[in-house]
Parts: sequence; C-alpha cells; structure tokens
Amino acid sequence: MSVEQNRRALITGASSGIGKATALAFAKAGIDVALVSRSVDKLTSVCEAISHTGVKAKAYEVDLACVSLVQEKMQAIAQDFGNIDILVNNAGMGYTANLSETPLSDWQRVIDLNLTSVFQCIMGILPGMRTRGAGTIINISSISGKQAFPNWGAYSVSKAGLIVLSQTLAQEERAHGIRVTAICPGAVNTEIWDTQTVHANFDRSKMLTPEIVAQSILHAALLPEQAVIDELTIMPRAGAL
Repeated sequence: MSVEQNRRALITGASSGIGKATALAFAKAGIDVALVSRSVDKLTSVCEAISHTGVKAKAYEVDLACVSLVQEKMQAIAQDFGNIDILVNNAGMGYTANLSETPLSDWQRVIDLNLTSVFQCIMGILPGMRTRGAGTIINISSISGKQAFPNWGAYSVSKAGLIVLSQTLAQEERAHGIRVTAICPGAVNTEIWDTQTVHANFDRSKMLTPEIVAQSILHAALLPEQAVIDELTIMPRAGAL
C-alpha cells in the first residue's frame, strides 16, 4: 500500500498513555498518524518509534487548553498533513475533589480540556470529512461518564458531556457518511494517576493497559464502512476500582 493510499488519523494526547498506544497500533495497521500534544519532545520519540513501520508520522505541538485556538490549529494540521480520515479525541485531564470543594477555575479547566477542546477539534476536522462524505470520529470518554463516583464530579460531568456530544454528533452526521464512536474505558494504568490534580490510591496492576484500549480504538476505526460502534464500554476484569 502506498503512502498516498494510507488512511490518515489525527490523535490528540498522543505523547503517552492511550494516545501513544493508539498511535503505535494505528501505525502497525498502516494508518498515517498526525500526533498532537503539548510535549513535542515526547511526540518526537513516538514518531521515532513509528519510523520503522513505513507509515507517515508527524508531531504537532498544540495546547488544547487554549480552546479558542484549537479549531484553527486542527484546520492547519489537516492542511499540512493531508485529509484526516480518522479523528481520535483522546487528550484530557484527571481531577479529583469533592464538588463542594471544587473552585470554579478548576471546574472550568476540566470542562475546557475534556469537553470543549474536543468540540473544537471536531469543528476543525468535520468540514473536510463532510466534503469527502466519509470519516470516523472516536471520542475517548470514561466509565465515569456513565457512573457517578464520589470526588470525581467535575471529571465525570466532562466525560458524560462527551458521551452526549458523541451521540448527538452521530445522529447529525450519519447522513454525511461520518461515523462517531464513544469509547468508555474503566481505570487505565496511565500517567494520569501521577498528576497533581488526581489523588486516588488504586491497585494499578489491576487496571486496563493503554494497549488494550488502543486495540479497541483500532477495531472501531477499522470496521467496514457499513458498520459503526456507537458506544463501547471496556472494563478491567476486576471491575470498577
């Protein structure tokens, strides 16, 4: 398969965790990947890991928290990299706090990155997909968007909003040949547990691995055009931690 024939994917949060694992899985499947993150050094490392596969991989440094700039940035990436066939909205942040102790600034920060930036990524890529009459959008939500957990209020609200965003977009864009999938993993052993905004003590050895989730994302992306996974919940065998 020539480079020109390869499908092209844009993956946010691609420098580590689920995003990195998805980039590697897509590359092995022959899908060119545009990798988006704030950390260009880590993205460059991912590109180097992909280089032996023969697919095209390129790093793009974008701070998705600057939501007013995201749509323009996505349009620029598509213009530089080529038409985006698969958009994987994976970037996000974890946050734990009792709702009564959550400052408005923190609430807005979580909603902006986990939900509004996804909306803006979609708005940047959707017009091109509509023009071509085809495209797949995969939004990485969470079991927390389907089930409430104490101290995860802001995070859960952002992920629940992402599920409804996915459902609405799917209905609106089906006639334009665009598929939309929401992936809702349970706990995944990623760097999110090491961040300053997350305070939780779980057994990470019992969590899903990023590679397991990445395989589910790849499966959704590779379905025949006549089929779509509307929503997929994937949990650790140990259940909710």
